[in-house]
Parts: sequence; C-alpha cells; structure tokens
Amino acid sequence: MRVVVEADGGSRGNPGPAGFGAVVWDSSGRVLAERSEGLGSATNNVAEYEGLIAGLRAAVELGATEADVRLDSKLVVEQMSGRWRVKHASLQPLARRATELVGRLERVRFEWIPRARNEHADRLANEAMDEQAGLGKPREPEQPPAETAARTETTAPAASSTWTGAMGAPTRLVLVRHGQTAMSVDRRYSGRGDVELTPLGEQQAVAAAKRVAALEGVVTAEGAAPVITSPLSRAQQTARAVVEATGAELRTHEGLLETDFGAWEGLTFSEAAEQYTDLHRRWLGDPSVDPPRGESLQAVFERVASVQRELVEQYAGRTVVIVSHVTPIKAMLRLGLDVGPTLFYRLHLDLASVSLVEFYPDGNASVRLVNDTSHLG
Repeated sequence: MRVVVEADGGSRGNPGPAGFGAVVWDSSGRVLAERSEGLGSATNNVAEYEGLIAGLRAAVELGATEADVRLDSKLVVEQMSGRWRVKHASLQPLARRATELVGRLERVRFEWIPRARNEHADRLANEAMDEQAGLGKPREPEQPPAETAARTETTAPAASSTWTGAMGAPTRLVLVRHGQTAMSVDRRYSGRGDVELTPLGEQQAVAAAKRVAALEGVVTAEGAAPVITSPLSRAQQTARAVVEATGAELRTHEGLLETDFGAWEGLTFSEAAEQYTDLHRRWLGDPSVDPPRGESLQAVFERVASVQRELVEQYAGRTVVIVSHVTPIKAMLRLGLDVGPTLFYRLHLDLASVSLVEFYPDGNASVRLVNDTSHLG
C-alpha cells in the first residue's frame, strides 16, 4: 500500500512550548491517520523530526509499503535524503529513529513543500503548541459574509511601495553582522567555531545596537521588534546588546549559523589556498563546491531561504532584527535582490554592519540599506 505522509513541528520561542502534527493519506486523498502531541520545551528542528517520526510510525502501523513524505522543513528533507549531514547532537538520535522507520518500508521518497501546502499537519502542530503554551485549541475565526468581505477589500486597499510597485505591508528584516573576534582580526575562516567578541567587538556591538534602535519600526508604541540570532557566541553577544538597547525579546535560530568551513576552519585565506589549491580555487567560483567536511555556499543559501520564508510568514508585516554572520546576511540580501550567486563573491560586509531588506506579500522585495557602518565612527 502506498501512502502520503505530511508532517510539521514547531516551537513558540525556539526553544519554547513545542509540538508536532502528522497526517497520513491514501492515494485517493482520504485521511487514514492523524498524530499530534506536545513536547514540552523544544526547538523547531526537534519538533519537525518528531512530527516526521510520528507520521512514519503511523504509516508502518497501517501496513504501508511505500510512502511519499512531504515536509516544509528543508533541513529535515535534506538530512533524511542524505544530502546534508546531521551535525547537531540533539537531532542525531531523532534522525536515527526516523531512518529505522524508513527501513521498515520498501520505498520512501522525501519532498520539500511550501508551508501553504502543508496546512493539515501545520494546523495539528499549532494546536499542540497552543496546548503546551496553555492556550488550549484555537477557535476558528468567524467568516464575514462575502459581500462584507468584498466591501472591506475595496474600501481598504493594501499599502504599496510607490517606486517598486510592490503591494501590501512588507516584512522588514534588519540584518546585523556580529562584532570583531580574534579570528576576524587575523582574517581566518571562522564558521562554526564558537569564538567570542574582542573588547573592540563588544564596543562595535553596542554601537550597532544603538543604530538599530534608531531605525524606523524597531521600537514602537506597541513594543520592540523581536531579535533573532545565530546561536554562536559572537552573534549572541551582539544580539544581547541590541536587546539592551531596544527591550526586545531574544530567540535563537540554527538556520542563521555561519557556513561550516570544515577543514578550513581557523585557516587564513592564504593557508587554505596553499593546502587545498585546486579545491579552494573551485570553491571561489562555484557555490556548489563543499570545503573538506564542510558546507557549500549553495547549501547556506538554501538554508537561509528556508529561514526567510519562515520569518516572513511568522512576522508578516512586522520588523524583525536578525543578528548573524557574513554569509547568511549575504544570502538574505541575495534573496531581496533576486540575483545569482556571484553576489557572495562581490559583496563586502563589514563587522557590526547593518543592512535592511523588505519582503512584500506579493513576492516583491526592496533592499533599503547595505553595509551601513556610520555608527562605527
């Protein structure tokens, strides 16, 4: 028997109150099973894996032999397909459990789908998260009469960007690169190595925080824009300076991690070029090339694109401050500019710089600021 498994998971705070949802369909679109459960406090990625596991287990229990598994988590799809390694310790046992369940089926195909096509599992996951957060199951909003809805639409047109033609209220992402570290002083490849800011880097973080706090939409009468940061210390320290300047809430997101440079971590540009001459040269011109035991620029771009979709959906029409690293910030700007991968090689971003890109609900975007360092003197 062939089935379709759709699963999702999420966290209110990452980590925070978490839950998952999964649904199994037959080939005619009939629901065969639903699974959902709260997980206490967990991260988004843990919840997504738990949703996958629940969906696969339900398929096995139903006697399925084949499964098309559809998820809106790029990370889980790529890891379960074997294209990305499972590096985070908290995800490794979950990936093993999912792999064991896959082995009990004759054929499994993984597919990434947009969140809009994963509504059933997303609803189940959100209900589980709401229960974990003590909110209970959300009420379905009452629908206004069709003629009322039509009248509302015609009398309250969406806002637009005069110069670009973009329609609707944009989601504004304020992009902040972390301050100086000892690795950046020596111009060494600094990816997943967890180094802290230098004293100058701490000063840069404070200056960048003040610049961010002064931007339109970051601090309003309704409160401060949320601050989302890479989990690495240099970004966390910079993010905390922003929180102190704005009074915002802080959360981490693993999707904002810097590139994994693998064997090049800690090497200077010259050292990497000398020790890995051919590979380093190819890496400089081909975003699909991986450093030894590392991550390609294309993989970073796809990871950040998933984060961008998530944030634009979660914070639609709002301002969000993102504190991250040079490559993820370039990836966000590349998405805003809708240009090719040569941007990675041609755009320079300084330490503690501030950039800003707006993403509109109609798919348009507007890059408003790039590599602003006016606050650094």
